[in-house]
Amino acid sequence: MKRLEGKVAIVTGGGAGIGEAICKKFAQEGAKVVVAGFPEDPVEDVAKEIQEAGNTAIAFTGDLSLEANAKSCVDLAVKQYGKLDILINNAGVFPETNLVTDYTEEAFDYMFKNNCKTTFAMSKAALPELQKTKGNIVTAGSEAGVLGIPQNTPYGGTKAFNIAFTKGIAAEQAQFGVRANIVGPGPIDTTWTHKETGPMDAEMEKMNTQANLVGRRGTPEEVANVYLFLASDEASFVTGSHYMVDGGITIAKGPMGGKADDSMKEQPEGNLDLKHAKDGHTTIRESA
Repeated sequence: MKRLEGKVAIVTGGGAGIGEAICKKFAQEGAKVVVAGFPEDPVEDVAKEIQEAGNTAIAFTGDLSLEANAKSCVDLAVKQYGKLDILINNAGVFPETNLVTDYTEEAFDYMFKNNCKTTFAMSKAALPELQKTKGNIVTAGSEAGVLGIPQNTPYGGTKAFNIAFTKGIAAEQAQFGVRANIVGPGPIDTTWTHKETGPMDAEMEKMNTQANLVGRRGTPEEVANVYLFLASDEASFVTGSHYMVDGGITIAKGPMGGKADDSMKEQPEGNLDLKHAKDGHTTIRESA
């Protein structure tokens, strides 16, 4: 069963990590996908890989926090495929870990621009088209936006914005037939959660797995599965919800991950050919 047959979707931050998984999952389920992201991200590669698998995708590159670029992205989807049914606000950055007293203004501004302004600009640009198709928006929240996150409190703040903003859209846009929901990932096996490729140190790495009930990182495909449900017509009665995909970290009481059954600690293999799970930038880039 192709749950997104005939649908057109834009996925921001679609070139790596969770975004790549969403793009490939949606395409596998019949959607025509616009893989959107920065020019430095492998968005062209992901679109080509989807095409080579016999599915449909095109790439869009640009800074989507700028309203002109956000509109151009939406216009491309409509010009290429005739409409827009789904907007996935997945784009975000995680540039620095630090105490509030040491957190740099540069990192804060960079994160607010890419985590919040992109969500606003893309939603604003997409809503007129989504109203026509009675479509929906799914935005990236986070367990950090619910609980807060030590050593990166501004990141939790940006995700709290996305959560409240998307719930506001759900309330505001129901009169036009548009749904809006949030997916809240916990620690996921991407470049962000490895000390070699992201801003986390070894202690934070360990805390990520010990603080959730499953005792491991989630996979990008496990997160994409929830995006798929919320974006599909199967979720027709779901709007204004925040679906946690966090291994139970928001309800864990202490380091429960060590007690998880061994069967839970094994990552499922999945069926998506993900080549960019460990791509994606965590550092501040001049072009962004």
